[in-house]
Amino acid sequence: MTEGTTKSEGVITRVAGPLVVANGLAGTKIFDMVRVGRLRLLGEVIEIRGANYSIQVYEETEGIGPGQPVYPSGEPLSVELGPGLIGAIFDGIQRPLDVINARMGPYIVKGAGYPPLSRDKKWHFQPTAKEGGRVAPGDVLGTIRESPLVEHRVMVPLGVEGELTYIEEKEATLEEVIARLRPERSEGTEHEITLLHRWPVRQPRPTYKKLPPDEPLVTGQRILDTLFPVVKGGTACVPGPFGSGKTVIQQQLAKWADADIIVYVGCGERGNEMADVLLSFPELKDPRSGRPLMERTVLVANTSNMPVAAREASIFTGITIAEYYRDMGYHVALMADSTSRWAEAMREISGRLEEMPGEEGFPPYLGSRLATFYERAGNILCLGSEGRKGTLSVIGSVSPPGGDLSEPVTQATLRVVKVFWSLDDRLASQRHFPAVNWLTSYSLYQPVVDEYAGKRIAAGWRENRREALRILQRESELEELVRLVGIEALSPEDRLIMEVARMIREDFLHQNAYHEVDTYTPMEKQYSLLEVVLRFYTQAQEALRRGIELDRIIDLPVREEIAKLRYIPVTQKEVFQGVLDRINEELSLQT
Repeated sequence: MTEGTTKSEGVITRVAGPLVVANGLAGTKIFDMVRVGRLRLLGEVIEIRGANYSIQVYEETEGIGPGQPVYPSGEPLSVELGPGLIGAIFDGIQRPLDVINARMGPYIVKGAGYPPLSRDKKWHFQPTAKEGGRVAPGDVLGTIRESPLVEHRVMVPLGVEGELTYIEEKEATLEEVIARLRPERSEGTEHEITLLHRWPVRQPRPTYKKLPPDEPLVTGQRILDTLFPVVKGGTACVPGPFGSGKTVIQQQLAKWADADIIVYVGCGERGNEMADVLLSFPELKDPRSGRPLMERTVLVANTSNMPVAAREASIFTGITIAEYYRDMGYHVALMADSTSRWAEAMREISGRLEEMPGEEGFPPYLGSRLATFYERAGNILCLGSEGRKGTLSVIGSVSPPGGDLSEPVTQATLRVVKVFWSLDDRLASQRHFPAVNWLTSYSLYQPVVDEYAGKRIAAGWRENRREALRILQRESELEELVRLVGIEALSPEDRLIMEVARMIREDFLHQNAYHEVDTYTPMEKQYSLLEVVLRFYTQAQEALRRGIELDRIIDLPVREEIAKLRYIPVTQKEVFQGVLDRINEELSLQT
């Protein structure tokens, strides 16, 4: 029994894989954590029926049987929040995998438990608040240099406000007192504040106010930023069949997205893919600073061979950590790869609970559980008197069986997200990356980004985007006719559209992730590239009206220069202007 509580120990009555049923846990509530069996495996109460408590265990239950004890903790599944999260690698329930690997080897020993954050490391606390001042929840007391890229802002915890009676600059461990305050409604009792606190993963962290999105999350991927943008504080879904590049695009976004903090959750992915992430991320360079990317990244790794219960908890662990940095006023991007594995884990637990199944065996509450995850994203005004703003963007990949986008997880996700990046294995097989299908994808944030880009980038942003999509859509319609009668049967105007659509696909939408210039394209360059292609189209149309043969237009030397522009740095603006001048010159000379 936990000291200081009235919870009573229980006894196991049934074991069904990761599901354990116990009784005698009087006083234990739903979602409370317990320790199961003589090995004291970590578990969570997920159902209470009379005296029977159903527990999902986050570790393999081999060796657990009826009659063994269950020890209640009296608190829900929570994560530790404080300095030391940046650069760390956790599993789905925040066990430090790097610490376990150093002390126990590459496999997690059952019942192993180490604090997620080091209790021995000292952090230099620099106060920003002063003694005698009044502080409220969310106010920043001071800062810590957590990594060369991240300043950790120590905030007043929730439920505490009053007058600061003590605060000083010092080297402190997570559990040392760095400040004291006298609550307004408590005579003589002071509240001690440390660098560490805990937060339940299934409970969203509160905010002062949720704001509408007003700024794009620039990814550097042209098809995303120009045609199907996501905003800071927005949500996006990346569905696609096996081999279409879901993990690659998630890693590309983690590297290039315009975010201060990256939280990458590998939820039930294949072990070799997660191993590649764990090995490659520490070696990646942050493009903005030249420092290692891990100095602003948190990894949550939960592979497909790990217990399903921990997989189900992993995305909530990740998003709680992300909310913590959002509350400091940072722009945070969370990548969840993939929510299909998470939903399958939930389906397995639901089946063992003998719940009424919904479509394809998923529990009826699949949609609402997905919504509780994605709805924690947003552009918010943080708690505290400073008026900080923070954003949390969530980008989740979905792995529909056989690429069937009508399956329940994809459809439930589409009901709550506003951006749909549909990956196409046909494009991937043609080595067209990112393999985002421009005919089936969409973004509901386009008006926001059009307004932003129209003011900050160029007034013609929206018109160029619409014209590019119109040309691509028209190409799709003409392809049906070409398959029937051949391209020679098309009019010169339609053949020009087919040619310009190919230029948009090959010279604009296609990107080489391994080329130092082409791997990332700022929004200014995206506009310039598309402007050049569309200028060629309008000038070529005029040439056709003057009676110029289409073949002569297609064979112009400037076409090769247009194709090379994607490899030209954005700083060389004179090159882009030179190509525009060549287009005007070469097409005007055609008679």
